[in-house]
Amino acid sequence: MNYNLLSNMGLGNVDLTYLFIGAFVAIFLLLIIVIVLCINLGKLSKKYKKFMGGKNARSLEKDIMGLYEDNRLIKASMEKNRKDIENLYRKLGGAFQKMGIVKYDAFNQMGGQLSFSLALLDENDNGFIINSVHSAEGCYSYTKEIKNGLCDISLGDEEKKALDMAMDL
Repeated sequence: MNYNLLSNMGLGNVDLTYLFIGAFVAIFLLLIIVIVLCINLGKLSKKYKKFMGGKNARSLEKDIMGLYEDNRLIKASMEKNRKDIENLYRKLGGAFQKMGIVKYDAFNQMGGQLSFSLALLDENDNGFIINSVHSAEGCYSYTKEIKNGLCDISLGDEEKKALDMAMDL
């Protein structure tokens, strides 16, 4: 079977069976591509319907403007929160953050460890030590200032322990 059309295309010697098989394979591949495209179109159509939700261009514009305004308010709130946090950190620097306490018996005849040394320091190891000595006659409290972890006045053993405890935190 030789056709003039096939001969004109340079396929005069090709068996028609091979041409039909080739055409069938091409049609089959095109059919698969069409099915995949239809599935993707269906998914896109569902997404479009969900996005539109019965809305028109004006209502979509209104929704987008509302989202833009919400975003602007969130950014402003974030900036305020950032400034508040910076302010809190600045204030926290001067607050007492470290503490050490040592309870002891100031006198051998007194029991119950009613005397104590309390060291309170900020983040720069500045603060003070309160030493409270309890005796039979009464309770006496003393303070010593601490700058950069050091005291100008000599410290007792309990005061040194309290200061060391506070500085180890």
